Amino acid sequence: MKTVLATRRILVPENVEVCIQSRVVTVTGPRGKLQRNFKHVNMDLRVVGGSDEEKNKKFVQLDMWFASRKQLACVRTICSHIDNMFVGVTRGFLYKLRFVYSHFPINVTMAGGNVEIRNFLGEKRVRKVKLPEGVEYVRTASVKDQIELAGNDIVAVSLTAAKIQQATNVRHKDLRKFLDGIYVSEKGPIPDED
Repeated sequence: MKTVLATRRILVPENVEVCIQSRVVTVTGPRGKLQRNFKHVNMDLRVVGGSDEEKNKKFVQLDMWFASRKQLACVRTICSHIDNMFVGVTRGFLYKLRFVYSHFPINVTMAGGNVEIRNFLGEKRVRKVKLPEGVEYVRTASVKDQIELAGNDIVAVSLTAAKIQQATNVRHKDLRKFLDGIYVSEKGPIPDED
């Protein structure tokens, strides 16, 4: 069965500008600018003004006509993507990763745009993860064996964290015993400095 019209609205924050040109969404805010392409989904995307009670408020409206069940799932997904863009340009995203080791201390350094992981399980091999544009790497000073990844684009930040975690996958050993690795311990928007 097809739903005739599925509509969803997202409130645009005050200090954020949104430009939608043929399903390419550009969001500009105090932290910078993000752009994302949604041309792979058939829908109407536009910026609309609020009603009389909600003066000066803008919304991003998403309409999907005659959608099947699978297409309806895209409505909420794309709203979440746009919402994450709003958070990215206003607050930014922060992922914290902790090193876990039982014997061989993991050594993580930054060299020439790459995160280099040495001495994992005592191996001589150097694991390298490329840091994409717009992602900052910081070694936490207050906490031992912790790194922080921060940036505006949640896709770039989370993908980098996932690549670092997957670079330290233990292979050909009992995973219940060998728990060494680098794991995401905390994630979310950068907290407000209060």
